[in-house]
Formats: sequence, structure tokens, C-alpha cells
Amino acid sequence: MSATASWLDAVKWDADGLVVAIAQEVDSGEVLMQAYMNRDALAATAAEGYATYWSRSRSKMWRKGESSGHLQAVEEIRLDCDNDTVLLRVRQTGPACHTDRANCFFQRLENGEWVTGEPAPGCGERDQ
Repeated sequence: MSATASWLDAVKWDADGLVVAIAQEVDSGEVLMQAYMNRDALAATAAEGYATYWSRSRSKMWRKGESSGHLQAVEEIRLDCDNDTVLLRVRQTGPACHTDRANCFFQRLENGEWVTGEPAPGCGERDQ
């Protein structure tokens, strides 16, 4: 699949040629992480079936899990209603966060302070 594919033209790229990408576990619906993609990263993700992102700090593409083995196999790619956010529905191998946590959203606001820890009791459980 080429980065010149017409479906890529529907994406509203920001001034730096990037789009926000959210990775969500396909089975549980858990939001795993947020990153950025450029045209080539999104095209590679669609063509190869594994999440590939753009590193703003290193100015290069990277496949999630290329060094850790914690790959994100992409089951579905969606575009939001404003065409400025991509949702990757993935099957995550191992933890998604580089801190070795299941997802990158482990900090929560409590009484005006960010607290690092596990989700509050019942968080993520469905009401019975």
C-alpha cells in the first residue's frame, strides 16, 4: 500500500503532517495509548497490520514493540467524525506502555494532584 493512496487524503493532518492515533484493545475496549502518525506510518500500519507511529522526539517512524516484542496487531483502523484522530483497534502483546504497565493512563487526578497507581476499585469493571 502506498503512502500516496487516496484514502490518506481524507485524513486532516496537522501543520506538522501528523494525526493523533489512539490504540484500543479490540476485545476489552481498554484505551492503551496515544501517539502520532504521519502518512507513511499510517500507510505502513494499514499495509503491514502492525501499529507504526511517528516519534516526534526522534523524528522517525517506529513500530510499536520493535524492541520490546510488545507488538500491536491491528484488527481495524477507524477515523473520527472530524477526520483528525485515528483509532487503531489492536491485539496487544504484553504491556502497551514503555513503563511496563498495561496502558499509558495510570496517573489519575486526586485532590488537585496527579497520583500514580492502579485504577480505582471497580474501574474498568462492568456494572452487574
